[in-house]
Amino acid sequence: MATIVEYTDEKQPKNQYPRRIISPGRSGPCCFTDMEDVGTAHKDGHWVFQYKRCRTCGFALRVILHDIPDAALAAELRKILANAFVRNVPE
Repeated sequence: MATIVEYTDEKQPKNQYPRRIISPGRSGPCCFTDMEDVGTAHKDGHWVFQYKRCRTCGFALRVILHDIPDAALAAELRKILANAFVRNVPE
């Protein structure tokens, strides 16, 4: 997955969402409590993600919120499970 976050210690942290987010290369102790959502959730392939950024130091990352299940695979698994517990009892 491509990302809009540029990790560098050469530039000042900057939020230019949705084009680019410039972030320090490492998170700080402030990131545990000061992260905020940036923008809305997006889909990419089988994933739904959102960007988060620290209000204090500017560290940013993409957080995977959940995956999007493959409908064909789920249907196949349901069929396998439905047949897995059927017993052939001789008469």
